[in-house]
Amino acid sequence: MITLKGKGVYGGIAIGRIAFFRRRGVDVRRHTVSDPQAELDRFMRAKKQALRELKELYEKALRDIGESGARIFEIHGMMLEDDDYNDSVVNTIRVEKVNAEYAVSTAAENFSMVFSSMDDPYMKERAADIRDISNRLVMALAGKKGDRSEADEKERIVCADDLAPSETMQLDRDKVAAFVTAEGSVNSHTAILARTMGIPAVIAVGKELFEAKDGVEVIVDGFTGNVYLSPDQKTMTAMRARMEEDRKAKALLQKYKGMDNVTLDGTRIDVFANIQGLREVGAALLNDAGGIGLFRSEFLYLDRSDFPDEEEQFQVYKTVLQSMGGKKVVIRTLDIGADKQVGYFNLEKEQNPAMGMRAIRICLTRPEIFRTQLRALLRASVFGTLAIMFPMITSVEEVLSIRETVEEVRKELEKKRIATSPDTELGIMIETPAAAVISDLLAPLVDFFSVGTNDLTQYTLALDRQNQSVAPFFDPHHEAVLRLIALAAENAHRHGKWIGICGELGSDPELTETFLRMGIDELSVSPAYILPLRDQIRNTDLSDPPQKRKEPNAT
Repeated sequence: MITLKGKGVYGGIAIGRIAFFRRRGVDVRRHTVSDPQAELDRFMRAKKQALRELKELYEKALRDIGESGARIFEIHGMMLEDDDYNDSVVNTIRVEKVNAEYAVSTAAENFSMVFSSMDDPYMKERAADIRDISNRLVMALAGKKGDRSEADEKERIVCADDLAPSETMQLDRDKVAAFVTAEGSVNSHTAILARTMGIPAVIAVGKELFEAKDGVEVIVDGFTGNVYLSPDQKTMTAMRARMEEDRKAKALLQKYKGMDNVTLDGTRIDVFANIQGLREVGAALLNDAGGIGLFRSEFLYLDRSDFPDEEEQFQVYKTVLQSMGGKKVVIRTLDIGADKQVGYFNLEKEQNPAMGMRAIRICLTRPEIFRTQLRALLRASVFGTLAIMFPMITSVEEVLSIRETVEEVRKELEKKRIATSPDTELGIMIETPAAAVISDLLAPLVDFFSVGTNDLTQYTLALDRQNQSVAPFFDPHHEAVLRLIALAAENAHRHGKWIGICGELGSDPELTETFLRMGIDELSVSPAYILPLRDQIRNTDLSDPPQKRKEPNAT
């Protein structure tokens, strides 16, 4: 038996046989053609086929994992329709009189090199998308379907050097029991998709993975990050027992549907859902969310060529409010910038975008964008219970400016006799150390706080959580982070305001009791984590003395 150690990104145990992920492709060679128009016709037919495939994949992803996971196929479809990309292929065929496969491959190489040379991490990722859509086109030109099937039998453990998000979403969950990669990051989109899809996954096990062969029996432990190749009988018996315990635990969770989120001693807390679009409302309701604690409105702005207008935004906000049937919906105003770059915003290139022009800073310096979104939100407010949340706050002045703008927009709507709800709450995210430290000054100005633990952690520790070179130093349980959250909770309650947590730590079982003892009023998590969190809350007794947490070493 060989044990590989990686990082678990989704808890679960899977037993099966290795199936190495092989990217299908076609050997492309250049040759001249006597009829360029015929090649252009072949290219157009291939593009139509590729677009049909992407539409099918998009619809499948919507059914399986929701809108956020399906969006990658929308992006690929838009890239296939991109004028610059298409012009490159067409001109190569016409000018050089070459076959369509070669023209597509040339365009793929040129465009992927351009993206790869960019400094921005988001744009670098587009190089892989270009290669992906180009491979799909070449496969179509060869008369083959671009979809991949890695496992023809059930209980396969897919292994690869790494998996792109689009490749991860194409895994057939009925056949794939888990996946293991030699490389990767726990904060990558692929890792997030694994959690969304509910597939046990271990990443970054190293190149030793490739010493195994197809068909070798393997156990994947997504809890510990261990991968056992050719496991011995003792390990197999122990892991099968754990696998059965995990299955029973997940089945038991279903009994908590419809129950309240209350501890053994009677302390109650709200458990809401984080969602990225309308398609995830169903998942929130299916998992018995008490409301929506974070609706990421910036996804209305991504993957398009121009700003969403007021009417489009209004219809989306109205629909989510109506769908939740009166349950509270917290919609965050756009959080563009940093790792979410949008070309048509025409933001200046920055050396450190995470510290630059993003979120509320864009809204306050570009009021035409901000006011359009506020008009749509306030118009929608009459269709449910709306709370509006503003990200990346660092000062009292920002909040005063926000409130002034909201009131101006409200009065403009009233003059046009457009109804708005007087009960709409206004809140801010506590995701900068500055906001936490002055939370006593901010609390009187708002109705609630919501802690964004992802950014709060990286700003407090001065560590980029996407940077693997500093990953050993990244500690979301750091005492400084927890003290800032506790400070914000204390100041919120002192002024009679509620406070929630909508970052990754909200679903961290090691911190649930800590947050309950702080007096956190609401935890907002991915829909799949709602019932496990309810289970833990209902089995916590705050009347017992708290377990002493490990203190940092004295210096």
